[in-house]
Amino acid sequence: MLTSITEGILCCLTGKSANTVAPLENSEPGDGFEFVEVKPGRVLRVRHIVPDRGGCEISGEEEQRPGRGVVHCKRKITVYRNGQLVIENLGDVVRSEILHCQNGNTEPSSTVELSDYNSSATEPKPSHGAEAQPPPAGERRRKRRPKRTVVIDCDRKISSCKGTHSDVALFFIHGVGGSLDIWGSQLDFFSRLGYRVIAPDLARHGASTAPLIAAAYTFYTLAEDMRAIFKRYARKRNILIGHSYGVSFCTFLAHEYPDQVHKVVMVNGGGPTALEPSLCSIFNLPTCVLHCLTPCLAWSFLKAGFARQGAKEKQLLKEGNAFNVSSFVLRAMMSGQYWPEGDEVYHAELTVPILLVHGMHDKFVPIEEDQRMAEILLIAFLKVIDEGSHMVMMECPETVNTLLHEFFLWEPDLPSEVPAAQDSPPSQDNK
Repeated sequence: MLTSITEGILCCLTGKSANTVAPLENSEPGDGFEFVEVKPGRVLRVRHIVPDRGGCEISGEEEQRPGRGVVHCKRKITVYRNGQLVIENLGDVVRSEILHCQNGNTEPSSTVELSDYNSSATEPKPSHGAEAQPPPAGERRRKRRPKRTVVIDCDRKISSCKGTHSDVALFFIHGVGGSLDIWGSQLDFFSRLGYRVIAPDLARHGASTAPLIAAAYTFYTLAEDMRAIFKRYARKRNILIGHSYGVSFCTFLAHEYPDQVHKVVMVNGGGPTALEPSLCSIFNLPTCVLHCLTPCLAWSFLKAGFARQGAKEKQLLKEGNAFNVSSFVLRAMMSGQYWPEGDEVYHAELTVPILLVHGMHDKFVPIEEDQRMAEILLIAFLKVIDEGSHMVMMECPETVNTLLHEFFLWEPDLPSEVPAAQDSPPSQDNK
């Protein structure tokens, strides 16, 4: 603590930003690590594991069976100027008839009409997502036109990722202060099953390098990094798995590449509100002050990020190389979280199946945010892990791996083609 304070004072006196954590030098490319230069002076460490193709493959007949897992996605989304959202599912096939659990019960529909949402709003309720109801007699209220209306009408083919199919790639994206090492259990688990896995370090996280200027850590700059990684390693079918801030980059890629992104997993991502940095955040303090507070911030992260704070959790934090970034990068990342396009309508436009995983004891992301996300997304499953917190993939790796694998293998069938109980969404009861 005394050393940290002394370095912080020197930082203030010299005017130089503290950068106590340098990129790791012991990452060997032969161990599945690669270094990708996304831009001049901007090099990301990527763990890329290519599986041995000795396992089973999906047969051509199974892959090309007509009508397999085709879901008709049709809805109308209107956002009014007061922020009220209306979602109408206009599809011919009711989603609850498509998605069935193993026990015969239907999964609660994520495609819902929210005309009664925010009932305390002063604006009159819209009808059919187009016009507002006339105000009661004696009240004069100015009608407001919709701010934005989006109509989705498409057929989405959802197929499973079985065996060691060479067309499947899993992308794991961490959040602020983390590194690809936080996905260690998942990378080992799925690579052993024969999946191709790709996990990058964000700029100046882990062993990645980037310029020490604030503009290098804005959402848009980081999103372009992830776009470059995705385009480099993408296969025919790709699954994106994000944690915390990394979920926003998964959403961005799924929106930009709807035909290439197969499924998405959002771990403690929250939302679906647009990203905007807090004006009263501790991360708005000068870099040298944050540097002095680094030990306190690390302790706070341990306490808030894990359901328990024992020796095991401390070791996990150390092994995951989490919260091991410089105070300058931490401040720039938190201040650069500005993404006004990522609102509810942006999320509602996603037509890929999405699994939401939430740790019940998460102190960073309230469960209400993931519940709202499940309502907004077109095809979504929310799974809550009772014994987990924000770093749930490190605390409960077996449970998370099981949920993810079931979701990867899940494939819907239209009731007219296959009996209802044959295919099912993830059925983990740990919620």
